[in-house]
Amino acid sequence: MNSYSLPSTSVGKSNGLQRDPKIEADKEDDRNPPRYAAIKQSICDAVRDGRLKPGDRVSSEAELVIQFDVSRMTANRALRELQAAGVLVRRAGIGSFIAEPKPIGQMIEIRNIAEEVRGRGHEYRARVIQNREERANKETAPLLEISVGTKLFHSIIVHHEAEFPIQLEERFVLASIAPDYGSLDFTKMTPNEYLTRIAPLERVEHRVRAMMPNERMRTMLALPQGEPVLQMTRRTWSRSRLVSHAWLTHPGTRFELSAAFSIED
Repeated sequence: MNSYSLPSTSVGKSNGLQRDPKIEADKEDDRNPPRYAAIKQSICDAVRDGRLKPGDRVSSEAELVIQFDVSRMTANRALRELQAAGVLVRRAGIGSFIAEPKPIGQMIEIRNIAEEVRGRGHEYRARVIQNREERANKETAPLLEISVGTKLFHSIIVHHEAEFPIQLEERFVLASIAPDYGSLDFTKMTPNEYLTRIAPLERVEHRVRAMMPNERMRTMLALPQGEPVLQMTRRTWSRSRLVSHAWLTHPGTRFELSAAFSIED
């Protein structure tokens, strides 16, 4: 088991005046993030690039106070929030350690990723890269089996579990079946949740393949060089129409695919 110290940062003292550390703990402005967020980001960055691995010990509260020039309250908040997000395991009297990763268990069925993440006791959030109206062109029209020029919506969303991006969702949706899709806030609901409600499923098609990500995928999923991905292509039908075509791309080390079924005589 390794122990890793985070790189220190300093907060300058202005005009030679001594600041109150309890005020500093929760201070933030438009230019600088709160200090506890900087500690969390430093730990998460170390996990992503491999400097911290499951089982490694991270700096104690006392060590973080010195490394980041913050109050004990600030250091404690950072560790508590990382524990709540499933990134850390804290052991009384011993220290804080990087938790074992929990891969995504995705059944071959339509499931709401937000519910999956919360069902594991972790925080879920979505980062919407785009959600816009387009006209189908010669590349996108075949995805929904429509004519060039047909109105559709094109969304790109990165889904996060705790602090980590776990799914890049790129989706094309037929506007005539889901006319409000382009105006929805997908930080508050998932496309899956909306489409399941307004377009009852009649048929689902899945295809899964392992691949090496391109630079855009690697950036959005915060992947190290050389890590593969698993990409699921999902097409769904409703009202006898092909409604949605989605590519769901997952980090290879944080995703697993499982299915269960019964066999009757």
